Amino acid sequence: MTDATLAVGTVRSADGTTIAYERSGDGPAIVLVGGAFNDRTTTRAVAAALAGDFTVFGYDRRGRGDSGDTAPYAVQREIEDLAALISAAGGTAYLYGISSGAILAALAAAAGLPVAGLALFEPPFRVGPHDGSGAALAPRLAELVTAGRRGDAVECFLRDAVGLPADQVRGMRDQPMWPWLEMMAPSLVHDATVSGDGSLPADRLATITVPTVVLDSTGSPQWLRDATGATADAVPGARRVSLEGGFHEVPADRLAAELRRLLLG
Repeated sequence: MTDATLAVGTVRSADGTTIAYERSGDGPAIVLVGGAFNDRTTTRAVAAALAGDFTVFGYDRRGRGDSGDTAPYAVQREIEDLAALISAAGGTAYLYGISSGAILAALAAAAGLPVAGLALFEPPFRVGPHDGSGAALAPRLAELVTAGRRGDAVECFLRDAVGLPADQVRGMRDQPMWPWLEMMAPSLVHDATVSGDGSLPADRLATITVPTVVLDSTGSPQWLRDATGATADAVPGARRVSLEGGFHEVPADRLAAELRRLLLG
């Protein structure tokens, strides 16, 4: 997908924050809700693969890219951001949420937003033997970001939220992608706040009434695959689908084909 095929716009959320988005394709609307280290540029491959069947809205969650970030942060503000985007999309939309964005999308559906259908990719809940291991991460990240220690915040998130080994994370500091990760560090506080202590909000998920599919990758660690199964069990009528892929990702074309099949039938 080239920039020429994208229509770029903004919406104003309930608290006045400007949220930037780009639109492509034609068909029923779908909003792509990114997770940690995502902005609208990182979801373009999926958007391009979906654009033949959907009008795709990729957006910068607040605190990222060209979107604003009005303090104090609250998860409810991000739900209001989605409400504004759905309104711009014509009043109803599918949601595809990735990682912490999957939690946000699920909470938005549970809050009663006009969602036509819900697809959640590996929401990072901590269930079973992994329960509680993500507790109190947001305050630690906020302290590091406020102190100007963005690299340490990224390392903390990758180690304690994603589960990468400490040696592997330290080795990433010399890689070309590291400045990008540091640039995104302040938004990690938002992701950690959305995830909370990692516990599965079964009561809230049980209120979701829209058709829902929960997806995972065969190449992801067991704790994410367990979280996928537990989420599907908690949402009434939800389907769980495993796709061949890598660590916390599935190739865009394969993913898009499944989303078309599962959401549009």
